Amino acid sequence: MPAINPLLVDTATPPIPEAQGWARAYDGKAGPLIDLSQAVPGYPPHAEMLARLAQAAGRAGTASYGPIEGDTALRQAYAAHLAGRYGGDVAPEEVAITTGCNQAFFVAAVAMARAGEAVLLPSPWYFNHKMTLDMLGIEARTLPCHAEAGFVPDAAEAERLIDARTRAIVLVTPNNPTGAVYPPATVAAFAALCRRRGLFLILDETYRDFIAGQPHALFGDASWREGVLALYSFSKAYCIPGHRLGALVAARPLMAEIAKILDTLQICAPRVAQEPVAWALEGLAAWREANRIEIERRAGAFSAAFAGLNGWRVDSVGSYFAFLRHPFAGRHSAEVVKTLVEAAGVLCLPGPYFGPGQETHMRVAFANAGAEALSQLRERFAAVAS
Repeated sequence: MPAINPLLVDTATPPIPEAQGWARAYDGKAGPLIDLSQAVPGYPPHAEMLARLAQAAGRAGTASYGPIEGDTALRQAYAAHLAGRYGGDVAPEEVAITTGCNQAFFVAAVAMARAGEAVLLPSPWYFNHKMTLDMLGIEARTLPCHAEAGFVPDAAEAERLIDARTRAIVLVTPNNPTGAVYPPATVAAFAALCRRRGLFLILDETYRDFIAGQPHALFGDASWREGVLALYSFSKAYCIPGHRLGALVAARPLMAEIAKILDTLQICAPRVAQEPVAWALEGLAAWREANRIEIERRAGAFSAAFAGLNGWRVDSVGSYFAFLRHPFAGRHSAEVVKTLVEAAGVLCLPGPYFGPGQETHMRVAFANAGAEALSQLRERFAAVAS
C-alpha cells in the first residue's frame, strides 16, 4: 500500500469511541450506566423546533444546494442576534454558517496559518482542535492553564510564548474540557495582545448560552475586525447536534477568503435546520434561558455531590463540564476511569485525552445527566474511593 500522509497517521485517534468501548463491557451491577463522557443535551429539542424541522424536511428546496456561506435568513438573524447581545455592529456578510463548530475551526485554521507555523492552544485543550492542527502540520503550542488559576489562561504568559512562527491564539470559553469561564477582562487582554502582535484571535464560544450575562465586549466596537474570528455551535443550545450547524464570524475581507475554503470543501451546512434556527434565535429565547438555569442547577448539584468526598476535588466547573481531580496518588486517570466504569457504572473521560500533564484529572460532562443520575454520583464515587 502507498504511504499514508504521516501528518494524518501521527494525529491522535478520536478518544470518545475508546471510552464508549469500556462502557460496553460494564455488567450493570451498580445500576444503569451513567454516561458523562460526551457533551450532548440532556433534554429534547423544543416541540416547535421539531415541528419546524419536520416542515423544512418536507420541502424540496431544503434538499438542494444552498449558498456556500449559508442561507441568508440565518446569517441575517445571527448577525442581528450578536449585535443585540453585544450592542455592536456585525453584518450578515461577516457570518458564515458551517457544518458544525468543528468545521468552523478547521476553516479558521486553514485561513490563518500554514504548515510549519504555530498556534497557541490552551491546555488542557479540546482534542478536535489539536487534531485539526496536527493534520494541517500547524504546531499546537501549549498555553498552560493552571488549576490554581481556575484554568483561565494568562495573556502575559501567552506573550512569552509568541515568536516569529506564531499566527494565532485560540480561546475556548466556556471551556471544553474544564468548564472554566474566562472573565471579560481576560478575553479583552488577549484581544489587545493579538492586535499588538499582529495575530489572529480565534474565540470558540460553543457553550456561550449556558452562562449568565455578557461573556465579553469584543463586538462592542469595530476593533474586533482587526483579527477576531468568533466560532459558535447551534447544536447544544437547541439540542440538535445531529444537524451539525455552526457559525463563523470574521471581517468582510477575511470572510471573502474563507468563502474560497468553503467553496473548495463543498460541505455546506444542512439547509433543513437553518430556517428553524433563524426563527429560534428569538423565538426560543425564553426556553434557552430556562435551559441555562437548569444546567446551572445541575452544576451546583454536581459540585455538592463531591463536597468532602474522600479526596475527590472539583477543580473547575461551569457550562457543560467539570474537571475532576481523583484522589489516587500514582494512578493514571485512564485506569481510574476504567475502574469507575467497572465498579460504579459511571463513564467519564481521562484527563490525558485533553493533553499531557492531566493524569490526575478527568472530564465530566454533567449537563447530560438528570437529577436522578446526579443524585447517585456521591454514593457511586464513594464506593470506588473506598
